[in-house]
Amino acid sequence: MKSTILTNLLLFIFTFSAYAQQVAITGKVIQYDTQKGISGADVYIKGTSTKVKTNKDGVYSVTGLTVGKTYSIGVFKHGLTPMEKDISPKQGGNSLNFTLRVIEKILEEVAVIETDETNEITRLEAIEGTSIYEGKKSEVIQIDNLTANLATNNSRQVYNRVPGLNIWESDGAGIQLGIGGRGLSPDRTSNFNTRQNGYDIAADALGYPESYYTPPLEAVDEVQIVRGAASLQYGTQFGGLLNFKMKKGNPSKPFELVSRQTGGSFGLFNSFNSIGGQKGDVNYYALYQYKRGDGWRPNSGFNVNTFFTAVNYDVSDKFKIGVEFTHMNYLAQQPGGLTDDEFYSDPRASYTDQNWFKVNWNVASVKLEYKISSSAKIEMRNFGLLASRDALGLNLNKQDPYNEPRLLVADQFRNYGTEIRYLKRYKIKGKPSALVVGTRLYHGNDDKKQGDASDGNDADFTFSHPDSLLSDHDFTIQNYAFFAENIFQVTDKFSVTPGVRYELIGTKGEGYYQKVFYEVGDDGLIEEITRAEPDSIVNNRSIFIAGVGFSYKVNPDLEVYANISQNYRAITYSDLRSLNSNVRIDPDMKDEKGYSADLGMRGKLKFLNYDISAFYLRYNDKIGLANPANPIRTNIADAYTVGVESYAELNFMHFINPLSNYHFNLFGNVSFILGKYISDDKVYDGNDVELVPPFNIKTGINTGYKAFNLSLQYTHVDKQYTDAANTEVPLSDAVYGPIPSYYVMDLSMKYHYNWFGIETGINNLTDNMYFTRRATGYPGPGIIPSDGRNYYFTFQFKI
Repeated sequence: MKSTILTNLLLFIFTFSAYAQQVAITGKVIQYDTQKGISGADVYIKGTSTKVKTNKDGVYSVTGLTVGKTYSIGVFKHGLTPMEKDISPKQGGNSLNFTLRVIEKILEEVAVIETDETNEITRLEAIEGTSIYEGKKSEVIQIDNLTANLATNNSRQVYNRVPGLNIWESDGAGIQLGIGGRGLSPDRTSNFNTRQNGYDIAADALGYPESYYTPPLEAVDEVQIVRGAASLQYGTQFGGLLNFKMKKGNPSKPFELVSRQTGGSFGLFNSFNSIGGQKGDVNYYALYQYKRGDGWRPNSGFNVNTFFTAVNYDVSDKFKIGVEFTHMNYLAQQPGGLTDDEFYSDPRASYTDQNWFKVNWNVASVKLEYKISSSAKIEMRNFGLLASRDALGLNLNKQDPYNEPRLLVADQFRNYGTEIRYLKRYKIKGKPSALVVGTRLYHGNDDKKQGDASDGNDADFTFSHPDSLLSDHDFTIQNYAFFAENIFQVTDKFSVTPGVRYELIGTKGEGYYQKVFYEVGDDGLIEEITRAEPDSIVNNRSIFIAGVGFSYKVNPDLEVYANISQNYRAITYSDLRSLNSNVRIDPDMKDEKGYSADLGMRGKLKFLNYDISAFYLRYNDKIGLANPANPIRTNIADAYTVGVESYAELNFMHFINPLSNYHFNLFGNVSFILGKYISDDKVYDGNDVELVPPFNIKTGINTGYKAFNLSLQYTHVDKQYTDAANTEVPLSDAVYGPIPSYYVMDLSMKYHYNWFGIETGINNLTDNMYFTRRATGYPGPGIIPSDGRNYYFTFQFKI
């Protein structure tokens, strides 16, 4: 009897103990492109018979799991990519979420993708929407996962895991983005095809490709970067594609408010506010940002207003429509450039209060998407831009800066275009393949005026009088393009992706410019006469370029990729006509042509994310600044850049305790690049290509505990030249000369909990004095110093 009681007591204790150690795992399964919960998805424990289905909101719960035991949880839904994640349940709440992509975005329907929702950088899939990225070098920056100064769009931090980029840091407010690479100028990111949600936002894609508008990164979901091979689908440019993918409304709420208020050094105040949500089949998102500051140097204050709204309506399972509108305006004072002596004496000095810059930007887009069948879809993007930029200032005369009128350069842009893409998935001998074909119709117009304005120091953007115009041109570009790419899956692991693009480009310019003539008068004396000289430019050409990409997936964690693609850069409006007194224009200038090639390997293990590649970029008739003593913008010579770009991030906690709430990652972004001119002219043959730092590194740590995160970054950029002649001793106006090597450190922290968040940091932690740019004209001329040490503090509220 006693034995039976004891046995029952022990059995009860054992059963209770076992029950007490059993817990549940709950979570949500959502679809990547719609951000909606997926109903009816199978959630299972690998190696067991346990399986549940998600409810109508995509929520699931798996019970009866033992604390401390490791389980592999899998999710499957027909038409979506299956996924598995490992978890060791703990006492208390256990949450595990999944994000699935539609099967059309990968080529192998049995592929299993593991994702880490804290990754700061990922890569594009083989197919995204109606675009093909197989065999191309790509990076995707996950903005919400960054620990960085988003209020000022700090490029050094945001792009810290993208190797090979050369960044101009002459705009501490983050109003204009300046990134380049592989010998391409960072000037307003003009060598990238810059887009927002897939449509153009630059001044003029071909004629004036500068980007005066940069989306507020607090409103951006992803920044997508594709290198030179993107020219086949997005344009002929050497740099590739830069696309800002904006956030959408929260799909699980009808209304959500996010408010971020930032204060910082030098009078910085940034107020970012957004609303969004989903009601039925309608998703909406809208934001307003106001930003102001005094600037690190005197005479460098700014005021910025940005508004963006988007409405997306799923008319049916097959038909979707999206409408977007963006407005941005800002007024900024420019403190001017410095000579080398002035910079090393006092880098914060400013010797003029007369320079001002004003931008008004409006972009609209309508996107139509129709799913023809389960294997085919068509997409149309219609977009238009109505914008202006006005630069007011003068070339500095330090003795008496008010003794002559200021120069006003005013541009009015009116552009519109349409892109249509058709994607078809099919099989060849049982292997999945994909074809994308598309066309682009584009019209660009720039009404450019240059002339005398007032000699005061206020922001008066008016010409002195009608006769004060030094030039007046109406530039137009007509562009028609056709492109096609196809993924051929040769084996289960190896694919080949050829592509072609055909372009018709027509450039036209009508107007006049003032020209000085010297004639003998009636009195026999030589007279100086200024009169308007009619000016007409017409240039029509057709271009055919082609390329091919290769991808070999050794295993799910390792891919070897390669591509080669022809590139083309049309002469811009600035190349055709300019009144910059520091630079002459060669009237016989030609378009640039060349090609780019990449060979690399990339992958992601549980403890390592990496991408290492070599590249070769060839320019024929490279345009640049020649003859520093009497500068002229011309086709200098043929040139090439070759190098290695590498990125790796190591998760140390994987080796210590993979299930710990602590994380400690070390990342490194290193590039070695060599750029050389090839010329019969001994002045340039063998010279270094300008704006190519031979060594460029960004490295740092990312660590934290649960919702707290800390990031420390170190940047070092090697010495680089600013002209093809490799001017070693800076000229008196500091327009030409080297950019010395420099290093800079950034420290940032953030903590987010439910509806509340705090972010803070110090940029340029060691208060280094350095510069990344020598301006040939506005906003210089001369050295444009980068900001010294500064801090920021952000409060976020989410309701």
